[in-house]
Amino acid sequence: MSNVLQFVGHTLQSGSCASALSTLALACAGHFETRHAVAPVNAISHWLWGDRAIHVNWPAWRYTAVGYLIHHATSVFWAAFYEGWTSRSPERRRTLAAVGAGLAVAAVACVVDLKFTPRRLTPGFERRLSPLSLGLVYLAFGLALPLATLWRERRRNDARAIPEAGEREAA
Repeated sequence: MSNVLQFVGHTLQSGSCASALSTLALACAGHFETRHAVAPVNAISHWLWGDRAIHVNWPAWRYTAVGYLIHHATSVFWAAFYEGWTSRSPERRRTLAAVGAGLAVAAVACVVDLKFTPRRLTPGFERRLSPLSLGLVYLAFGLALPLATLWRERRRNDARAIPEAGEREAA
């Protein structure tokens, strides 16, 4: 049971990092392309509110908060695949492998989101942003997925490097 709880915790951490950084990328792209930072986040809420949400440019609980919650939930969903991939081997948690896994999961998410998902369940922000901005959003997502993994590995390595109290006194 502790392995399941650990997996869920790691998935929540990775998904939250990916959600936060990709939302920042959405806001920056929205600002530069539509002059409204929340427009791409609002567009995500089209899952509930229909196509009207695609065109809302101002912050509103109904659109912005719901859009962010949907984005966060889907980020955690994709993070489960990332964590499943990297948790099986210490080799996969090394920096280059972890970043590669994050980028691979982001690439799969992009293809699934934009090519295989019914229009009603697409992210929505693809209807507000250019292909270049979409690529940068998914890149930010992929680079953010391994942040929690790399932080955990760094802490684990730092803990190993600190000598025990008894070892310090004997030296």
